[in-house]
Amino acid sequence: MYDVLTSRYTFACPRQGESRVSLSSFRTLEPLAGTGHPVVYCVRFACPCGDEHDGLVSHDELDWAPLGLEGGVFLNLMTSRVEPVSAELTELAAARIRAGEWPWSFFCYPEERPRPVYPSSFLVLTPGDGSLGLAVRCPACQRTSVNLVSHEHVDVPFHNDREIGVVEHVFADDVHAAIEEFRSELWSASFDARRLALE
Repeated sequence: MYDVLTSRYTFACPRQGESRVSLSSFRTLEPLAGTGHPVVYCVRFACPCGDEHDGLVSHDELDWAPLGLEGGVFLNLMTSRVEPVSAELTELAAARIRAGEWPWSFFCYPEERPRPVYPSSFLVLTPGDGSLGLAVRCPACQRTSVNLVSHEHVDVPFHNDREIGVVEHVFADDVHAAIEEFRSELWSASFDARRLALE
């Protein structure tokens, strides 16, 4: 389902049969009720066919596969042999985490500090003009923050933007309704008018 060498998830597409998308193509992530170990997430993703579709992703595929722990194989052109890549990628990821780097991070607005996170904490991803609106549930305080990040910040583990935008708002407990309201407002004409007034 996840290809570590291309950083793409494979899902079924009603038009094309199969679709390969990056993590930044996901629009919503929600754990399915009743799934425990592993947790299974229902994701809505933007398909290259132009529509949005639903798919299922296990916790391991979402949080661990992008680190290369199940890396697969590659053709080594120096030796003309097919070799596994998982051991090397696992050691690389472990070394970076030991050095204090984290594969994904976001800025928790209520706590006013950056926090390490995994994609299973993402709630909503909304593309904008070159950036991505990312709603994340903080694993520490369980509150939701919205950051504006690059696609690489989400798609490439250990790539952290030098600067991110932070929506200065504490979301209510009914966060899904608030996020959908923010998503609608982000694409509305009133948001564009406010943006022009700020410039």
